Amino acid sequence: MFTMSILGLKKKQAKTFKVKVSTMDAEMEFSCEVKWKGKDLFDLVCRTIGLRETWFFGLRYTVKDTYAWLKPDKRVLDQEVPKDSPITFHFLAKFFPEKVEDELVQEITQHLFFLQVKKQILDEEIFCSPEASVLLASYAVQAKYGDYDPNFHKPGFLAQDELLPKRVLMQYQMTPDMWEEKITAWYAEHRNITRDEAEMEYLKIAQDLEMYGVSYFSITQNKRDTELLLGVDAQGLHIYSPSNKLSPNKSFPWSGIRNISYSEKEFTIKPLDKKKEVFKFYSSQLRVNKLILQLCIGNHDLFMRRRKVDSIEVQQMKAQAKEEKARKKVERQILAREKQMREEAERAKEEMEHRLFQLQDEARMANDALLRSEETADLLAEKAQIAEEEAKLLAHKAAEAEQERQRLEVTALKTKEEKRLMEQKMREAEQLAVKLVEQSERRLKEADHLKQDLNEAKDAERRAKQKLLEITKSTYPVMLPPPSTGPESPDRTVDMASSIRMDFKNSDMKRLSMEIERERLEYMEKSKHLQDQLKELKSEIESLKLEEQHQAGLYSLRSYFGVSRIYSAGVH
Repeated sequence: MFTMSILGLKKKQAKTFKVKVSTMDAEMEFSCEVKWKGKDLFDLVCRTIGLRETWFFGLRYTVKDTYAWLKPDKRVLDQEVPKDSPITFHFLAKFFPEKVEDELVQEITQHLFFLQVKKQILDEEIFCSPEASVLLASYAVQAKYGDYDPNFHKPGFLAQDELLPKRVLMQYQMTPDMWEEKITAWYAEHRNITRDEAEMEYLKIAQDLEMYGVSYFSITQNKRDTELLLGVDAQGLHIYSPSNKLSPNKSFPWSGIRNISYSEKEFTIKPLDKKKEVFKFYSSQLRVNKLILQLCIGNHDLFMRRRKVDSIEVQQMKAQAKEEKARKKVERQILAREKQMREEAERAKEEMEHRLFQLQDEARMANDALLRSEETADLLAEKAQIAEEEAKLLAHKAAEAEQERQRLEVTALKTKEEKRLMEQKMREAEQLAVKLVEQSERRLKEADHLKQDLNEAKDAERRAKQKLLEITKSTYPVMLPPPSTGPESPDRTVDMASSIRMDFKNSDMKRLSMEIERERLEYMEKSKHLQDQLKELKSEIESLKLEEQHQAGLYSLRSYFGVSRIYSAGVH
């Protein structure tokens, strides 16, 4: 019983299988029934992501060294899908529109195409010039980050984003910061562009690239085994040389192809114009040949479908998309107005806050200034009091200095007067000294004359005495008269008179000599006394000069200090 239940459970579990589907921006897992066909799984994925433009997409899987698309009319497990659990599929665009702006209606369709084309450009499956790469990158940034805000989008905000192909990065010797600067310059120009509009602008630029939407396959022409490349896209079939995927050697537009036939490894392209040569090419792998045929059929069907009137479903989708765009536009406008109002309110709030902070700062500064002014006022009052006291002191000192100056002036005047008097006295003393010297010299001359006269008189007297003696000796012998008591004889009388005259002359000479000596001594004493007085006058005059110089220096010093103190008081 237990064994039968286990077998029943195993049998029940075998009716489903796990599938993992990866889109360009998400991964999903489904539990599928064994009987499901490829269309059942594809529809489930489309319903899950909300996709209605299903004809562009398919489920791709890897088989050995190539890839294949899940066929819608065949069971999933009957195809050559991987036997892993879960089975992995990639939900990708299988066919590309000719004009993305006209054909891609839903935003989800645009977004999936944008992600896929962007990846193909970054993986260098689609060649893109550096200039176009930078422009495309700026739209990709706009789609991801919205409008450029220099306050938010600081340098380095794109450091983690892959925006440019490696080939472009290696082509120029530029740093990531320099590339970011270039991209940001374009990005700043895309203001007010929504995400879906930025993605559509990206696709409009990308669809003009030569390798956009082209699926390449290796082929050979005829039996010469010439290596070629077959390109299949929305416009038709193109033949390329292996070294150049940009410019085809030959093209076959869908409008000029009458028939494409396939027989094992050989393809035959029959032009609509029968005059043109039929083109044949060979592909060595059967699986690849089937894939080429699928892409040719699908692209041709879409080519014919674009040239017909849109189906009701497409018309409904376009109408709904138009209404949705109009609604979103109105919403965006409302949102923009609300955003603008909010920004204005925030700016007003910031301005008010800034103004409030300014007023607070001004109030705080005013309060600080008031406190400082009060402190300054107190300090100034104290300084004024000190200055007033210093002014009084300086005024008192100035008065004292003025009195001292006046006293010194008086003293100087007195000193000058005394000096003048002393100089006058000195001049008088000098004149007196000169007179005395002259008198002394005159007296000396007179004394010399008197001495000379005296000497001459003495000589004359001596000569006279000698002559007298000679005469006396020759005339009268010398005898001593005897003493007598009678009257004197005449001769005696003559001798006495002569002796008396001689005595008189001797007394006069002595008296004259004594008088001359006395006058000479008096003159010497007077001359010495005058010299002493002159010396005293000179010393007194010198002391007065020194005192005058000292008084003059002291007066100038006191005047200088008095003026300096008065000036300092005026400054304070």
